[in-house]
Amino acid sequence: MFSAVIFDIDGTLVDSNDAHAEAWVRALAERGSRVEFSRVRPLIGIGSDKLLPALIGISADSEEGRALAARRREILLNDFVPTLRPTRGARELLEWLHDERKTLAVATSADSEELKALLRVAGATKLIDAATTSDDVDRSKPDPDIVLAAVQRTGCSAADVVMIGDTPYDVQAARRAGIGIIALRCGGWHDAALEGALAIYDDPGDLLEHYDLSAFKRPLPTPST
Repeated sequence: MFSAVIFDIDGTLVDSNDAHAEAWVRALAERGSRVEFSRVRPLIGIGSDKLLPALIGISADSEEGRALAARRREILLNDFVPTLRPTRGARELLEWLHDERKTLAVATSADSEELKALLRVAGATKLIDAATTSDDVDRSKPDPDIVLAAVQRTGCSAADVVMIGDTPYDVQAARRAGIGIIALRCGGWHDAALEGALAIYDDPGDLLEHYDLSAFKRPLPTPST
């Protein structure tokens, strides 16, 4: 039913949400801001443009904000990425959709350097046709900018595109961009937080196991924005 699929990556293709949260906790602590993991974790899925004002009231564009984001990236890439693993069935779902001749894209609040590392973890580097990151737009999810840019790069109309993500920020961004979204629980969110998705599955493997009954094979109404 769709010509293109836009994936979030953190929590969707790679089990990395906790790592992102811990990297922020450590970066903030090093610069004198002690913030509990429990406060950071629910914000994973948005970019630093929204996370830093929410946590410590500073702009991501400030000198301090840029230093924090850079240190957080360094901690993530050096200390956490080598230990990360794909979510269950991530590579298999990507290969299946590739064989189904779907255009595959990524829309992520991560930056381009992180994306390259995470795609390697997911084994997806050669399977993704297009990508948009926080480097490409001014506003991260749940604003629709990253998703809209990804839709444009697929070369498809919004009606022919579906997104797969794991956070309420993905759901909100997709709906605001005028496309449907399939949500996954593997990022750590409960179904109530993912309300508005066309369907909810445990992980990419669960979606693949139910592929013939999913929105890829059965027409479902696109949610209103």
